[in-house]
Amino acid sequence: MTPFCVVSGQIDEDDEFERMLIEEVEVDDPVYKPVVGFGVGSFNFIGDVNDFYSGMWGTQPGFRVNVSRFLDRQRNYKLNFFMLYGMLTGNERSYTNPERNLNFQSEIINFGLSFEYTFNHIFNYRSLITPFVSIGAESFQFNSKADLLDSQGRPYNYWSDGTIRDIPENSPNAHESVMIQRNYVYETDLRSADLYGMGNYPQIAFAIPVDFGLDFRISERAKMRVGSSIHFTFTDMIDNVSSGVTGITGNNRNDRFAYTYVTFHLDLFSDPKTITVERLYADVEFDYTLIEDEDGDGVFDFWDKCPNTPPGVEVDEYGCPIDSDGDGVPDYRDLEPNTRPGAFVDEHGREITPQQLADMLGKSENAVARNELDLFEYVSPYRFTGYTRQDHEGIPEKFRFLDRDGDGFISFDELIRAINMFFDGESGLTAEDIYELNDFFFSQ
Repeated sequence: MTPFCVVSGQIDEDDEFERMLIEEVEVDDPVYKPVVGFGVGSFNFIGDVNDFYSGMWGTQPGFRVNVSRFLDRQRNYKLNFFMLYGMLTGNERSYTNPERNLNFQSEIINFGLSFEYTFNHIFNYRSLITPFVSIGAESFQFNSKADLLDSQGRPYNYWSDGTIRDIPENSPNAHESVMIQRNYVYETDLRSADLYGMGNYPQIAFAIPVDFGLDFRISERAKMRVGSSIHFTFTDMIDNVSSGVTGITGNNRNDRFAYTYVTFHLDLFSDPKTITVERLYADVEFDYTLIEDEDGDGVFDFWDKCPNTPPGVEVDEYGCPIDSDGDGVPDYRDLEPNTRPGAFVDEHGREITPQQLADMLGKSENAVARNELDLFEYVSPYRFTGYTRQDHEGIPEKFRFLDRDGDGFISFDELIRAINMFFDGESGLTAEDIYELNDFFFSQ
């Protein structure tokens, strides 16, 4: 028998039994509620103003807040609501073309939604790393300003020798010029300044964001996302430069910007994917001493019908040693393991003959139990006392009236009836007759 439970000495028994009373099952139809995400990243502007200081000033920090939820039970499609906040900056420096010394900085606040595909058709959602792509729509507000004056309010004049001075290079008194430095304080509102005659253009626009990246699974309810999004806007005025205006040359494409980020997403409200179910009587406080296993056979003492099984002996579901041939002697003590069915065996499981059994019972110093009388009837064709080893040729005349069923045999019931009649004074038999009847009974 293979024991149905093995209790390891390395594990605390109380904890082991508590675990037997609970079961984790998968939820058939879990409800997926919004997942909250937050993170940081950097903006990069792509437009009419090229970024001369790309290494130092090309990117600006930004922040992202995201709320998402799955649209299907298979978790393949997701809807994201997001907000972006940060700065877009451009700084273009030219030593040969004075009109291309441009700069701007714009605060941007962005609200949008996107439709995301998680690749769970290919990658299991429990994988440590899974890719994603998304596309959406958004609106954003910008407010572009430029650094045109130094800290003393003097305008920047870019000279062909690469210096910045307080008066133009072609001015009659250029010899009186003084070199100044940019302070990178964006003090001038570009729309209000109207440098190129573009008027009061709108500072709210729309864009299409395309997002892609990788999700890194931290736990069942937490993940980290590394991604990048490109925002294709429907305006060319973020940098205050556009094609077809006077005083400056711009390209004929709308402005764009990119956002590269790291975010953390927490699923705080969805239903669990598995739940713990308490089995019957899980709230009952058990007395664990009732289900100990002292003999270590894998059957708790409460159910063990053979509580002192020797170590290593194979047992059945009741904790008793296996008896393959059914002779009443367990296999580990059976010296004759394949005894034929119905045979009499000794304490070692070896078959004995009916004569040997009869001799054993006849020589016993103890009283013979009633349930052993059937053995005498089966194995003994001889008499043991007054009829010792003499073949019986029939019921003596004085006992024939006791054979009530006329089968020519004194049964046990008939013997008991005769004894009862003797003590009641109804049979006329003497005590010697009763002793003789008893001897005759066992000699049949």
